[in-house]
Amino acid sequence: MRSKLRLILVLVLAGLGYLAKDLGDGAGRQDTPATPSGALETPRDPRSNARDDAGQVAQAFREQRSDLQVELPARVIKLLEDDRDGSRHQRFLVRLSNGRTLLVAHNIDLAARVPLSVDDSLELFGEYEWNERGGVLHWTHVDPAGRHADGWIRHGGKLYQ
Repeated sequence: MRSKLRLILVLVLAGLGYLAKDLGDGAGRQDTPATPSGALETPRDPRSNARDDAGQVAQAFREQRSDLQVELPARVIKLLEDDRDGSRHQRFLVRLSNGRTLLVAHNIDLAARVPLSVDDSLELFGEYEWNERGGVLHWTHVDPAGRHADGWIRHGGKLYQ
């Protein structure tokens, strides 16, 4: 049953990526440079203790990998209509610290809607799924079944999960 749900989720996310296709092209640009060991450096604001996994997202995009748990500071660049097929998702595009864009699909059947405006700063913790447009971040909420890492969105001093 879990594999069927996972397949449905992947298909829904792939559809979201297809729908976001005309919403700007940030994929494939401004990668974080690799260190001599081949590992990606993660840019970090020295004034912040927040993690920034933008380099890992860039590497996962290049390698077409999914199922990567990441924490990211980001800026909202576009608000999209909610996805109302199946579980409802608040959708928006963000720009990461390395210039990449990423679609965020935040489940509003399980978590509160985040009151966002274009150009808002926020922090995200969720699961990256690859698609040809740069990827999707989902699982930004608590898993009621307790089988997945709990994600979250921090905005305006409030945690949404």
